[in-house]
Amino acid sequence: MKRRDFIVRSAYGLGAAWLSSQPFAAKLLSQSLKQRFDAHDTVILGKTGIKTSRLAMGTGTYGFGHTSRQSSQGVKTLADLLLNGYDHGLRFFDTADAYGSHPHVAEALRHVPRDQVTVMTKTWARDPQTARADLERFRRELKTDYIDVCLMHCLTEGDWTTRYRGVMDVFSEAKEKGVIRSHGVSCHSIEALRAAAKSPWVEVDLVRMNPIGSHMDAEPETVTSVLREMRASGKGIIGMKILGQGDLSKRQDEALKFALSLGLLDAFTIGAESKTEQEDLIRRIGAAA
Repeated sequence: MKRRDFIVRSAYGLGAAWLSSQPFAAKLLSQSLKQRFDAHDTVILGKTGIKTSRLAMGTGTYGFGHTSRQSSQGVKTLADLLLNGYDHGLRFFDTADAYGSHPHVAEALRHVPRDQVTVMTKTWARDPQTARADLERFRRELKTDYIDVCLMHCLTEGDWTTRYRGVMDVFSEAKEKGVIRSHGVSCHSIEALRAAAKSPWVEVDLVRMNPIGSHMDAEPETVTSVLREMRASGKGIIGMKILGQGDLSKRQDEALKFALSLGLLDAFTIGAESKTEQEDLIRRIGAAA
């Protein structure tokens, strides 16, 4: 059994004792937050100049194959959920081709000022032709002239900066033309994450982070060291898997406090599945201090 899997399973079996297996997380959680945080806080993503809310509304819980728990609820239901978040000050819509949620986000965008919302999406394109076609298709599906943040989705290769140079060039060109405002990656291996930290091309990184290392690229302390390098170079850092893909659903307060205590995440994305769940999450973030 892998160590991270053991930690996750032990967390459920030992209750509050889960912290003892993660001294790095325990140290952060034992400290009081130095400031109050709210889900609707305005943050800036690194050096991109993009202002948005601290909490992004994720639409991709178990998202793959053009579907997710959110998108499977239907266009109107998910659009209403996004608009409910907007009414509570959330300004960050997190979508992806793999989630099948572009039409849902497009419906929500019909009801709000476009320049008041940050739209982040992701492509699995690994060649320039597919990347170029995806950017055009994504804008049609989202019914928007531009995309605020576009990421290369789920990178695992340590040499991705040379292997997928053609895709990077397409994104750079799209930024010059105003098709996208910023580009970056979501990483699914520590090797890919380290490459992203060193790449000046990466403006935004979507990184997996939670206190028990669930569904992460490496142990929290290791990932944090890479994020410090990213922060030093001015990259925008957005956290995901904050609740460990559900493994910390009964310990949300600890997980949220951990994410806020790091001092490294500009924002983080969590996918609520109902207005009640969304509003509870907003409340918990505000109460984390």
